Amino acid sequence: MSSSDQFESHLDDDLALLTETLEEVLRASGDPADQKYIELKLKAEQALEDVKSRVSQASDSYYYRAKNAAYRADDYVHEKPWQGIGIGAAAGLFVGLLLARR
Repeated sequence: MSSSDQFESHLDDDLALLTETLEEVLRASGDPADQKYIELKLKAEQALEDVKSRVSQASDSYYYRAKNAAYRADDYVHEKPWQGIGIGAAAGLFVGLLLARR
């Protein structure tokens, strides 16, 4: 599993925990007859739905951009294989030097 997959998994887990907690708080607190409570509950529910929607859209956007970058890299390597090998070797050497310094 790549680091971006792990990050996305943790983000999904955190969002699920936040959602469950907020929904539980909304179910358990306040006087259902109190107008202020009703307004706050509706506002919180709307905010929760907005956040879910934005996170979903951001995730879709991130996936789309990553997929496009992978396709561009694949096309580049197919068009110029020796330059791709050189770039890969240089990146490997750079990462190796960085890790050796630790």
